[in-house]
Amino acid sequence: MVLDKLGESLKNTLQKIARSIFVDEKLIDELVKDIQRALLSADVNVKLVLELSKNIKKRALEEKPPKVIPLREHVIKVVYEELVKFLGEEKAEIKIEKKKPFKIMMVGLFGSGKTTTIGKLAKYYQKRGYKVAALGLDVHRPAAPEQLSQICKKINVPCFIDKKEKNALKIYEKYESEYKKYDLLIIDTAGRDALNKDLIKEISDLNKKIKPDENLLILSADIGQAAQTQAEKFHESCGITGIIITKLDGTAKGGGSLSAAAVTNAKVKFIGIGETVDDIETFNPKGFVGRLLGMGDLEALLEKSKGAISEEQAKDMGKKLLKGEFNLLDLYEQMESMSKMGPLSKIFDMIPGMGSVKLPKEMLNVQEDKLKKWKFILQSMTKQELEDPEIIDGKRVERIAKGSGTTVHEVRELLKQYNQSKKLMKLMKGKDPEKMMKRFGKLKGFKI
Repeated sequence: MVLDKLGESLKNTLQKIARSIFVDEKLIDELVKDIQRALLSADVNVKLVLELSKNIKKRALEEKPPKVIPLREHVIKVVYEELVKFLGEEKAEIKIEKKKPFKIMMVGLFGSGKTTTIGKLAKYYQKRGYKVAALGLDVHRPAAPEQLSQICKKINVPCFIDKKEKNALKIYEKYESEYKKYDLLIIDTAGRDALNKDLIKEISDLNKKIKPDENLLILSADIGQAAQTQAEKFHESCGITGIIITKLDGTAKGGGSLSAAAVTNAKVKFIGIGETVDDIETFNPKGFVGRLLGMGDLEALLEKSKGAISEEQAKDMGKKLLKGEFNLLDLYEQMESMSKMGPLSKIFDMIPGMGSVKLPKEMLNVQEDKLKKWKFILQSMTKQELEDPEIIDGKRVERIAKGSGTTVHEVRELLKQYNQSKKLMKLMKGKDPEKMMKRFGKLKGFKI
């Protein structure tokens, strides 16, 4: 869970309100103090914390909720809305214009995760149909060009580098005729251990020459209060248009980098939530606060599911639902899709209501281990067994267990899971999945 400690503190604070019989000024004062403590311990700027808590207190005491909404629910709603407002209110997406190429320049200090983030961002836009290329202009860190090259190679994205040239502007000019072949060019720039005049001058010169459409500042979640100074200096040198926060999956407090957006008036556009190339999300303040407070983030969950299963696969599954068909190959495809969506703990945080349920990490890890074993079992089956599981007898179970390095009990457990899933599919036979999803969407207040 992103910002685990902050989320836990805020959830505990709101539970006080939810359990209270009477909501008076004394309780609101306690609530505000708890929120202040939680945000300050997460490295959020003191001035911003005081401003936020002042707004929460004013609204909680002065606003009169509709008669149908209890006062305690209104106070929780106020906290949610003010936190969303504090983090930027609306999702700030990058709109890739139809020009060749649209240029994104990445800036930040050494160790902030610029090069890794370029790979994540390239993959993100590649999956959305854009022709993407990367350009390495970090001429000061010897390993930077090779690191960028290796990352791009893994995701099949062209990468322009020159390991010998020590002038970033000359590298940019060298490949200038190539850039028009791509929809999007993501540019890596040099970082330093600390801000200095040379770095600021280089970024400023590159900005004047390249004229990027977006200047994204990469901030590490563990940077703390120093984020404000960095944001200001980089903003002066090239005019920051957005922020990407990395390492939000760890134990970092993260509040300093989140509040840096207020200094530059540049919104947080993406967050890095893991180590793999797919662990990047568009920053949606409403969903982010929803996860912090245990309310879930359906939009992010739907976005992840889109990336995990193609439209054709979804349509094919829909046809099988209508016919009541389901075999082990379908179960295997579902497991593949689940693994693409990431760890179960992250998925649970996005499901409304589940974020506030304290499921032991050991339990979630057991479920993930079980999914891995089931994949090995399915991979050890023949095509005939996958398509017609009814033929799997005792001897076949023993062979499959040996081939997958699992036990007979684990193979039988998978077959039991399959039979339960098949029963569910039979219940849904003849029902239109699209209509069911639309109905679900209306019930939950989402347009699907």
